Amino acid sequence: MNEPSNNKPNDSNNAADNQPLNPLDDGKNADGNDTGLLNRSTREFSDTITGRNQQTKIRILAVLGFSALVLGWLLFSFYNTLYSTIDQPKKMVTINKGQTYYGLVDEWDKNTKLFVAPLAKLYIKLTVDKPLHSGVYQLPENPSFAKMLEVIAQGEKVAFVRVQIIEGKTANNLYQTLLANKGIKNEVITGDKVDIAKLGLNIPEAYHPNDNLEGWFSPDTYYFNEGSSDKKVLTDLFNRQYDALMENWDNRQTDLPYKTPYEALIMASIIEKETSVASEREEVAGVFVNRLKKNMRLQTDPTVIYGMGKRYNGNIRKSDLEEKTPYNTYQIDGLPPTPIALPSVASIKAALHPNQTDSLYFVATGNGGHKFTSNLEDHNQAVQDYLRVMREKKAQGN
Repeated sequence: MNEPSNNKPNDSNNAADNQPLNPLDDGKNADGNDTGLLNRSTREFSDTITGRNQQTKIRILAVLGFSALVLGWLLFSFYNTLYSTIDQPKKMVTINKGQTYYGLVDEWDKNTKLFVAPLAKLYIKLTVDKPLHSGVYQLPENPSFAKMLEVIAQGEKVAFVRVQIIEGKTANNLYQTLLANKGIKNEVITGDKVDIAKLGLNIPEAYHPNDNLEGWFSPDTYYFNEGSSDKKVLTDLFNRQYDALMENWDNRQTDLPYKTPYEALIMASIIEKETSVASEREEVAGVFVNRLKKNMRLQTDPTVIYGMGKRYNGNIRKSDLEEKTPYNTYQIDGLPPTPIALPSVASIKAALHPNQTDSLYFVATGNGGHKFTSNLEDHNQAVQDYLRVMREKKAQGN
């Protein structure tokens, strides 16, 4: 009897046919046939997506990093613009009528250099909603721009009075200014005189002959508490002028023709009246020092005018130059007996630190400033040049 034939499928072939596809295999079956087309396609697609994701992440990180840098710079700039302080003692600031907050930014930037001025204006636009009020305000020591805005925005004006003393004005001008100031209480000034005893200044009598305090008050702009006395004002201005004089006297050049600090103060007042050009002060001082050393008369018009007092009407006549008064330096030797004006600290410095020059003369140019010369011939030519300029200006109606 024949055995039935075995038609059972091959086990190994069935296993291969039924085995699931593995996307991670090498693309071949057990017989070495390539069955990985779908697998390779899937893998390549995944790699492409992964690369795009990485590029997107890099872009996002770059944008975030740049944004962080910009934000950091803005924060740094805002802080340094608004809160960076300046080295300054307590100081009064005057806000004039019609002045604006943006104008304050420009002024502060001009004087102290804001880190980024436009950011200060942006800060004002975003935070300030009150108008700027005129008045006098007191800034604290070492203020920042933000602190100044805070003080001014409060609108609390300080009860101070402003006293402005201009260089080259006289002590009598100062007295009249104080008498006319309603915020200053009168104690020691009477007309054009000061009660020296009440004022109580500790200086030798020789330094204020005939109770004349000319030259002893430092010109500048000051702020005093409302209700302060003229005694306090004059004392403060005297102390400042005295300190400036003595400081420069102690550090003066050698071989100057002054016997006392008071004589230097007298010279400083003459320098103050002779030129309004700051760069000329030391040269003018050098001319007068040279003349004194050579025993030449100073021959300066401002001293003549001071000696004329109320008689001066704007013109000096030949008779005025020939009149012998204690202040007519065309007629007297050396210095006049007192200063002739209130000199600035700059003029005091010039008197005690004059230029080393050979100039002996100077005359106005007619166009601002002076022409300095070392001999009479050149000086006379400079005078003729001045007269010619003035004639030309007169002909042109100037």
